[in-house]
Amino acid sequence: MVYYGQGQKVQKAVTEPIDLIFRFLQNRFQIQVWLYEQVNIWIEGCITGFDEYMNFVLVDAEEIYSKTKLRKQLGWIMLKGDNITQLHSVSN
Repeated sequence: MVYYGQGQKVQKAVTEPIDLIFRFLQNRFQIQVWLYEQVNIWIEGCITGFDEYMNFVLVDAEEIYSKTKLRKQLGWIMLKGDNITQLHSVSN
């Protein structure tokens, strides 16, 4: 992608979503997953596997309730890609 701003040519690097997910997998980042039509909960865990449909296998997964901050241990889970709205790393 190339942009022209104030007479200068500016190159912008584009990161593919699959590359970002692979980086989360390689670096064993703790991630937070927001689910489709589930505004009161989200899931945190580490990605151990994924496929081209954005189906994830998470280890040490926890379900977190947004209002009470209550955490429920889930262990190993598989999330179907259709249910995922947002994915990002958790800063420590």
